[in-house]
Amino acid sequence: MNDCTNNDRPISERRLERMKTVLRQRQPDLTVVLENVHDRHNISAVLRSCDAVGVSRVHLVYTFEAEPKLSKDVSASALKWLEIERHDSIPECYARLREDGFQILATALREDCHDLHALDLVRPTAVVFGNEMRGCSDLAVDEADGSLLIPMMGMVQSLNISVACAVTLYEALRQRRATGSYDEPKLPESVRRERLSFWLERDRRAPLSEFDPV
Repeated sequence: MNDCTNNDRPISERRLERMKTVLRQRQPDLTVVLENVHDRHNISAVLRSCDAVGVSRVHLVYTFEAEPKLSKDVSASALKWLEIERHDSIPECYARLREDGFQILATALREDCHDLHALDLVRPTAVVFGNEMRGCSDLAVDEADGSLLIPMMGMVQSLNISVACAVTLYEALRQRRATGSYDEPKLPESVRRERLSFWLERDRRAPLSEFDPV
């Protein structure tokens, strides 16, 4: 299958197949936007949830807070499997998402918010989560296509951002599994091959053969 050179570490068939399966189940039409989230441990947990449900790209917007330094150790290695796209403003980020056909849903505590479980998350969807103290900015909510909230039955009004993100993404996963979104690859084969080759090269693994199916 793979021919190793002196600079390439061999990779087990099981590990290689896991990478291929992950790429076949990626959901390029589901993404997360983090606006001014400053705690790197919250970002770490968000990245882990994104990888777990098949999100392949996360968008970061920093206008008030300084972007915290991210590392593989902080994100429990989830960072290495995700694409990170940075934007200088919410309008710039939203324009990029709309260009790609996403509906944009901002998390908020407003009377006109939609219940998370009543939303169609099978559609191409970007969910926006805001700063730990302030939440999403007014601009982020006003310019979104809609806002959502997670039903709360206790005295507290909101969840920690990383928990809220996990709950939201797993509702998206539930809806998408029910409609077969994970059954067939959404990423073109050429993209899956390119990303797999990048992962192998980055980890100094034996290169992918042109005849090896992806």
